[in-house]
Amino acid sequence: MLKDFRGVPVSTGSRDAVALYETALAEFQRYSGDPIATIERALAADPDFIMGHLFKAFVLYTTSEQRYLPMVREAVTRAAGLHKYATQREQRLTLAAERLVAGDWLSACQVFDEVLIEHPCDALSIQISHLMDFYRGDAVNLRNRVARVLRAWRSDMPGYSYVLGMQAFGLEECHEYAEAERLGRRALEIDPADGWSVHAVAHVMEMQGRIEEGMDWLRGREADWAKPGNGFAPHNWWHLALFHLDRGEHAAVLEIVDQRILGPQTDMLLVLVDATAMLWRLSLEGVDIGDRFERVADIWQGKLDVERGHYAFNDLHAMLSFAACGRGHAIERLLAQMRETATGTTSLNAVMTSEVGLPLAEGMLAFARGQHAQAITRIARVRDHAHRFGGSNAQRDLLSLTLIEAAIRSRDLSRAEHYLAERARLKPTDWSWRLATRIAGARVQVAA
Repeated sequence: MLKDFRGVPVSTGSRDAVALYETALAEFQRYSGDPIATIERALAADPDFIMGHLFKAFVLYTTSEQRYLPMVREAVTRAAGLHKYATQREQRLTLAAERLVAGDWLSACQVFDEVLIEHPCDALSIQISHLMDFYRGDAVNLRNRVARVLRAWRSDMPGYSYVLGMQAFGLEECHEYAEAERLGRRALEIDPADGWSVHAVAHVMEMQGRIEEGMDWLRGREADWAKPGNGFAPHNWWHLALFHLDRGEHAAVLEIVDQRILGPQTDMLLVLVDATAMLWRLSLEGVDIGDRFERVADIWQGKLDVERGHYAFNDLHAMLSFAACGRGHAIERLLAQMRETATGTTSLNAVMTSEVGLPLAEGMLAFARGQHAQAITRIARVRDHAHRFGGSNAQRDLLSLTLIEAAIRSRDLSRAEHYLAERARLKPTDWSWRLATRIAGARVQVAA
């Protein structure tokens, strides 16, 4: 039995397998390279390497894509078949993987926490549970789960900067902006190419309305986070586009969408979600986006048979594209699946769909169809607890923007001012002032 580079025992006698596991882990932490290809090499060195099988299962599962489930299940089965050789930690992690596959995300995260009590330097468990906290919309544990283990880490341990970056993001999602920014910057002093930490600080600046600073932050570090092969780069480009959008620089936004987000990488659902959300925001601004939404809807429609019903946050974004393009058949298929999911399973995603995803899908569809009063009713009913289906505070700002726009278009101006007052308090930026100007103009028209 050997130990990984942070002293956590692993049930293998192959030093090559452990070294390759560490390489794959670093690639996963930095979102660079191909960690699955690397872990396959580790498994070639030791086909019974339990952490290799679990690594593969966890990384593929956290893509949020159902198409990878057959490979996830196979890897979990391989790990489970080696149960008698496994350490107690590996047995627990196999249980966590089984619960993820069963859709019991909350229970899986509880198992991760049991592992981290005994092994707070288990870097893989920290990162997987952090991502699952994000998908579950559990901002408190995005912050607290990392805080519970950070005490055991030393600055010379491999992966320390990435743990700091995860803590930074969790703090940001809990509105602890000063400490989030401090830790994010500290992480980047250790590894300037850590895209997650760049992103955590960008979130701070976005949520505080520090638009110019945010643009300078991302542009100034572009050579680090936007290197070829960085899987997280499209999301950081999305954040840069978001800063441009706030300033009303629509041509710059479309350039980023065309050159950095749309393309082969849009086959990844995490990128497709970003493309969809950005196009919806542009549509709220009345920007001519050409056929871009049609192209995005084509991708979603091609994925519908495999991906629908797996994760409510993804389903909502598919609905945004179908509603924007008026694709009636795809809309009805997706709504039927969401209704079935909401009532037909016991998974956490069923709860997410029932409580948040389905009402929002119906609300966004009503908005696209010009049924603004209905859109307001459905969106407002769930907006304040929409964190329950995942996403970040910045991503869920789309709901408030759509709610305000629906109120303006329906001439429900007091409601528009009501929700804009909240947003302007948090983000006193150009977009908020543009909305205030439109509301004032609408009041003049009503008075006339």
